[in-house]
Amino acid sequence: MRLSRRNFVKKTTLGGIGITLLGEGGISEAFSAPTILQGKDDRIVRLGFIGVGGMGTNLLRSCLTMQDVEIQAICDIDPKAMSRALGLVEESGRKCPDEYSKDEEDYLNLVVRDDIDAVVIATPWLWHTPMCIAAMKAGKHVAPEVWGASTIEECWELVKTAEETSMQCMMLENHCFDRIEMSVLKMVRDGLFGEMLHYECGYCHDLRDVKFRPGAEFGPGSEGEARWRTVHSQKRNGDLYPTHGLGPVANCMNDNRGNRMVSLTSTATKAKGLHEYIIQQGGKEHSNASIDWALGDIITTVIKTHKGETVTITHDTNLSRPYSNNMMVQGSKGIWMYYRDLCNSLHIERRSGRHRWEPWENYIPEFEHPLWKRFSSEGVRGDHGGSGYLKIRSFVECIKSNIPTPIDVYDTAAWIVVTPLSERSIALGSTPVEFPDFTNGKWLTNKPIFGLTDRFSDDTK
Repeated sequence: MRLSRRNFVKKTTLGGIGITLLGEGGISEAFSAPTILQGKDDRIVRLGFIGVGGMGTNLLRSCLTMQDVEIQAICDIDPKAMSRALGLVEESGRKCPDEYSKDEEDYLNLVVRDDIDAVVIATPWLWHTPMCIAAMKAGKHVAPEVWGASTIEECWELVKTAEETSMQCMMLENHCFDRIEMSVLKMVRDGLFGEMLHYECGYCHDLRDVKFRPGAEFGPGSEGEARWRTVHSQKRNGDLYPTHGLGPVANCMNDNRGNRMVSLTSTATKAKGLHEYIIQQGGKEHSNASIDWALGDIITTVIKTHKGETVTITHDTNLSRPYSNNMMVQGSKGIWMYYRDLCNSLHIERRSGRHRWEPWENYIPEFEHPLWKRFSSEGVRGDHGGSGYLKIRSFVECIKSNIPTPIDVYDTAAWIVVTPLSERSIALGSTPVEFPDFTNGKWLTNKPIFGLTDRFSDDTK
């Protein structure tokens, strides 16, 4: 289903490492850990920020710790968010950035500045694509925060614009930089699990108090993400937020780099959670009690890959439950399972003992990712356990060095298109739908990313 961005936005407000990538033909092949934490030259990356709500503020804090980054301009129509952001820059001792807060279109004035190299975008989901496109057409690289696409067409528009302008578009998926997921990626690369067969992942997070913060209404009179996020649950039935789980899994399966996702089917349960929460919090007479919610409480998506692997993704945000991305990778010789606060365990054939699980920590001395070895030794920093810092640092270093980002526009498009594809499958009675090939066949020869090769220098060990 299409949501009207213009009509929708009238009721909302904006808010919310050096890395070296090696490879031929502009294709990323490997991380080089030595530079991801501190650049080796004096080149400066000049950034503009659009959206400094929760995630935008986290990204800004990380960038303010980087000596090779300048913050030239900030755009946000929320006065509180803007004031906080400007205060953070002032506290850092840097020059105060220019302010763009006139209206919801003022970002167009920011992206055309000639003193900005790249734009960081952390706004409501409906704005990500038009902001990315406007910035790339203005000659700026873009780093949008995580989202699910509204339409398949907007994914193609992202790809087409990036190709026509030669600008980078890197979605800032922090879970691709988590220590646990990166160590498991090394295990997959090193063949610990044998030939890969199946993956599970998801976004299982009780968001009821986010969708109804502070527990009364949603929309323009509410606070936080309820101003813009909740309407998606009212109007859409699909996996609205697939990339936290899918991003790390896509790296493991070499998506768009020798392999790709070819089709999916999605199924939705009935919708009960949000209605019952409203009744519980506000009673049967509450103004939101009569809403007919489109989003099923649990969305289950099954993906088939070109190489014959399967991926199961779960979206579960309307029910009482602890947070977990429900990660699992399984091959012919072993399995890893991670349910946050519940288990983080492996079983490896001929190594773990028959029918026995082992703690993930037992394998870290052998399979710690070199990037995290260096990060841990120099001091983990930033939000989300350090992954929030690493994702923006990787973008900065790639722009600084004029090399491809580890998550490119084809990855971004392939991951966010799961949302409209899942909507289509559910609407058609869980019918299989095909993935677009955003690479136009380049996936056949593209090289893997986050690969671990003998190109790492000795100081990563």
